[in-house]
Parts: sequence; C-alpha cells; structure tokens
Amino acid sequence: QVRLVESGGGLVQPGGSLRLSCAVSGNIFSVNTMGWYRQGPGKERELVASITSGGSTEYAGSVKGRFTISRDNAKNTVYLQMNSLKSGDTAAYYCKTEISLRGAYWGQGTQVTVTS
Repeated sequence: QVRLVESGGGLVQPGGSLRLSCAVSGNIFSVNTMGWYRQGPGKERELVASITSGGSTEYAGSVKGRFTISRDNAKNTVYLQMNSLKSGDTAAYYCKTEISLRGAYWGQGTQVTVTS
C-alpha cells in the first residue's frame, strides 16, 4: 500500500508565499521522479514542476523563477516553495510520484487560492 499525504495549501494574498509538502509512505522500494501538478477552475491538469531522484528539475514556464521544487530522499518527501503568487496560480495542486516496480501514484490534492 502506498500513501501520499499533501499539506501546505491555503489562502494567500497576491505576492505571498506558500510551501507545499508531499510525503510518500508505504511498501516502496525506491521513489523516482516526483512532481507537482495543478488544475485550475475549468482547466486541464498541468505539470507545475518535477524533480528526479538525482535532483534534476523541470518547471512550467509560468512558474519559473517563482517556484522551487526540492525533495528529501531520506524522507521520501517533495516540496514546492511558491513565491510571488498570482491569482492565476489558484488551483488544486496534486503531488505525483513514480515508484520503482509499482508505477505512478497521485495525492488527494491541496487547494491553493490566491486572492486579495
């Protein structure tokens, strides 16, 4: 059984910051790529950022320079530091992780709302 627990979402004003966390637990051998996706109102789910087990990162163009993804391999946890938040960042944010020999798993989602 694999479990993903997300935390850190909430309500923030434009220009503010939030930090999302996603902890993976359960019967896992190793965690490969971890990432954050988001789905805004009336939009399709999109990749926000991803990070490989070796630390290589990828970002959506709309968040480059504002968001930073990182991970703690010892804790099987991925983080998303979000700075300079905009109203367009409002969305449900989902953690996705790829686990060796098991496939991909999704978290339940955490809501981020940016509003004045």
